[in-house]
Amino acid sequence: MGVLVKGVWRDVGYDTKAGEFLRNESVFRDRVTADGSSGFRAEPGRYHLYVSLACPWAHRTLILRTLKGLEDSISVSIVDPYMGPDGWRFSDRPDCTRDTVTGATRLREIYLKAKPDYTGRVTVPVLWDRKTAAIVNNESADIVRMLNREFNAFAARELPDLYPDSLRPEIDRWNALIYPTVNNGVYRAGFATTQDKYEAAVRSLFETLHILEQHLGRHRYLCGARLTEADWRIFTTLARFDAVYYGHFKCNLRRLSDFQHLWDYTRELYQIPGVAPTVDIVQIKEHYYRSHARINPTGIVPVGPRIDFDAPHGREALG
Repeated sequence: MGVLVKGVWRDVGYDTKAGEFLRNESVFRDRVTADGSSGFRAEPGRYHLYVSLACPWAHRTLILRTLKGLEDSISVSIVDPYMGPDGWRFSDRPDCTRDTVTGATRLREIYLKAKPDYTGRVTVPVLWDRKTAAIVNNESADIVRMLNREFNAFAARELPDLYPDSLRPEIDRWNALIYPTVNNGVYRAGFATTQDKYEAAVRSLFETLHILEQHLGRHRYLCGARLTEADWRIFTTLARFDAVYYGHFKCNLRRLSDFQHLWDYTRELYQIPGVAPTVDIVQIKEHYYRSHARINPTGIVPVGPRIDFDAPHGREALG
């Protein structure tokens, strides 16, 4: 945990206001485009992703990279799951990597290479441009859309457009509901510092989960019979729900596995070829339970729960 203030690192906890968790806006918002009109042309081998396997926001970008078959075009560095007083760092763990692009030992060094007087949180994912030695973008929603369309010329696998023009209004409506109440809602519950803010976050979270449960009982995916970015944006939260959000963040009105359709839907997405290797429950649990000392001061990581993502989901019946 921590923050950079005009290039100087400070070990500071997450921001809250009147007990409510506040998420900082992403700072780097440039875009890679296929034609280079943005100043950043899509080219194989030019861009590098910095991610954490534990982080749901970074997880989205890894899924898109895999589904599109961009592994040979966009390289990746994986930080250590423990985020301590120095923030995200690189390590020699066999399930992580060193930074072979810049030689950094901590992720904040990447931010400072791009902007020496940077002020803000040091977060993943980060899309780095080797050619200009710059951070292009550190907003997962933007990076997902770049990977979806701008790198098609280098994709080894065909994937239908996840943000098609015909479905954009519907996708945007789902994203607008799911982001504040589910994706960020679990954090609003977990990092709340007053009872009323915590309870409000949990109520809105489960209200949305109930809406999703009813909808997914009639529709295979959020926008009907076709997978879209909205499905992948919520999947990374759902995949972590029973392992960490239910207990660690006190989102414990019901487990995800207690929702028939939501749980079937989560398993279906998990079982799509290429997705399962991006889900690392060991790193997910280690990050949350070890890194958030204010919530779990002992740092003890629970041995459970047992989660069977490979059980048959039966959603083929929905067409």
